[in-house]
Amino acid sequence: MSTDLYCVMGHPVAHSQSPWIHARFAELTGQDMSYSKREIALDDFPASVQRFINEAGRGCNITVPFKFEAAALATHTSERALLAQACNTLTFQKGQILADNTDGLGLVHDIEHNAGVSLRAKRVLLIGAGGAAAGVLGPLICAQPAHITVANRTQHRAEGLVQRHLPLATLQNVELLPHDLQGLEGDFDVIINGTASSLGGHGVPVDARVLKPGALAYDMMYGAAARPFMDWARAHGAVPRNGLGMLVSQAAEAFFIWRGVRPPAGQVLAELRAKLGT
Repeated sequence: MSTDLYCVMGHPVAHSQSPWIHARFAELTGQDMSYSKREIALDDFPASVQRFINEAGRGCNITVPFKFEAAALATHTSERALLAQACNTLTFQKGQILADNTDGLGLVHDIEHNAGVSLRAKRVLLIGAGGAAAGVLGPLICAQPAHITVANRTQHRAEGLVQRHLPLATLQNVELLPHDLQGLEGDFDVIINGTASSLGGHGVPVDARVLKPGALAYDMMYGAAARPFMDWARAHGAVPRNGLGMLVSQAAEAFFIWRGVRPPAGQVLAELRAKLGT
């Protein structure tokens, strides 16, 4: 039998720890699989997916900036990915492309279980309305905070994302509001940066007055990309956290979708932190 092939596709993707994570998952669960990373040209994503399918690829993770494009390629879409209209996990099966999104599950698990911060009844600020933010908003709502503000540079994108999630927010009794990045007010218990501002070398996109003393300030990036946001949060009395735990937790969900086996995510996260010295 041949080894099953998986990969992560993105631009940029050289920094990705996903191959190491999935290699450890496979080793610890006895799965015969190989996982690589592929840097994809901005105009070549659909063709790249098809080439991987032609190479007998079984599935792939999708990172910036292709999460919306990935959802559009799917022949079957999970409820999570359908609501987000963004996808981070593709499965190739009998000529079909199955789309799912495990980002939100990974984020909520890292905040509530790894960081030990309950989201229930809290005030949450989600910065961004792109593929990363879209993928996490549904699971954030299901964690039942009291309030979520979605703030974006262009407010109409935040409004579209909020409008799509309003029925779920109503069902969960969560107040959900859009906003632009200017004039934000209110002390938030949890601030989540879902933008790629750090990758572009841009500054923190919001004013420090949004931070409640002791608030959790979470950047969905990790490594050097998250450092400016985390330094800013620490300097203003917040508790900074990068997205490394989210990365491992969402990868564990993708691994379960592909292999039907729950990997030891906690062990692998501890090993990854030791490997990276974080």
